[in-house]
Amino acid sequence: MLAFQWRPIAAALALTLLTRAITAAANEGAAAHGEYLVRAGGCFSCHTAPGGEALAGGRALATPFGTFYSPNITPDPATGIGRWTGAQFLRALREGIRPDGANYFPVFPYTSFTRITEDDALAMKAYLFSLPAVHQQNRPHDVALPFSWRFLQTGWKLLFFTPGPFQPIPDRSDAYNRGAYLVNAFGHCGECHTPRNLLGATRSGWRLAGTPDGPDGQLVPNITPDPATGIGKWDKDDVVELLRTGMTPERSKVKGAMREVVEDGLKYLNDGDLKAIADYLLAQPPIVHDPAKH
Repeated sequence: MLAFQWRPIAAALALTLLTRAITAAANEGAAAHGEYLVRAGGCFSCHTAPGGEALAGGRALATPFGTFYSPNITPDPATGIGRWTGAQFLRALREGIRPDGANYFPVFPYTSFTRITEDDALAMKAYLFSLPAVHQQNRPHDVALPFSWRFLQTGWKLLFFTPGPFQPIPDRSDAYNRGAYLVNAFGHCGECHTPRNLLGATRSGWRLAGTPDGPDGQLVPNITPDPATGIGKWDKDDVVELLRTGMTPERSKVKGAMREVVEDGLKYLNDGDLKAIADYLLAQPPIVHDPAKH
């Protein structure tokens, strides 16, 4: 009789342990996938100050409106994102809104990250929350009035921001759509490689055509397939090589922000994704534009 009574208890205990094991494995899988996506998104480059702790913020970004400093995105509950819920993480990434309801400035590329699917965004959160917490206060932005007024970003969003996840193009290949997703959502390539107007929004009709006024005032090249001013003379392998190693077809190394993007992010992507990015870029409309002459 005693053995009979223990059977349901043992079965319940076994089920509990199995459920916990499955949950732990799922969380580990989500975190591993999330690391890949965090790398694809260039988060390490932007959220790590020179000589600082990884992802603890404090990286300066000079713009025509002032200098912005990236925030701490480690899971520290006091100075990082350790108290954020999944809904708050999604809202930040896809709507540009902080947990306290204030707007982020568009120097944080939520205008691109809005295209990230919910599952991928939550995988990124799982990875970030698996990391050691770093207690480091966020540095205030050095931005003068009126550009430092966050409420003005509501109007900016009405003018320039279209929220919503990525939608594949039905008549395009899976590789093209994968490349489009990586370039336009995670890689947010257009945020650096597109000229901006006087209000800091990317200029329509000039997407990926390069700019002399990129991050920190750096010149950013034209990456449309124009043969004279862009990458039109490159083949797919040339693009993949640059993304993986930072080496151009002319055998020179990329510098500045792009070097960090490669070293901290793109070189970790698999061959299929690098080729998909190349396929997508080389299929875009060529734009004649030499940023060095503007």
